[in-house]
Amino acid sequence: MEFQEHDAGAYVTLAPEGRLNLISAPPLKARVDDLVRDGRSHVVVDLGRVDHIDSSGLGALVGGLKSARQAGGELRIARAGEQVLAVLKLTNLDRILVPYPSVEEAGRDW
Repeated sequence: MEFQEHDAGAYVTLAPEGRLNLISAPPLKARVDDLVRDGRSHVVVDLGRVDHIDSSGLGALVGGLKSARQAGGELRIARAGEQVLAVLKLTNLDRILVPYPSVEEAGRDW
């Protein structure tokens, strides 16, 4: 999976592109784990360029959230599109992975 990374100081933004699924989710989860291991436990995943997410993609986000929280941080999502929001709502994960309208709002309190 292609994704861009941006260090915003208080947090790191990861911006995947395309489909977040069985094939593409593991590299994203691995990068979150690497960041957390390196002491960067505040992560915003910008989903603005993700047009489809499945259970594997959700698993990667929840796994990343768990890793970040165990290190005293947080993983937040931003700019989720219609399909992603529908899946989050359908699975009730929108209560755990609260979608923010922008990356800046997601990282505001850090």
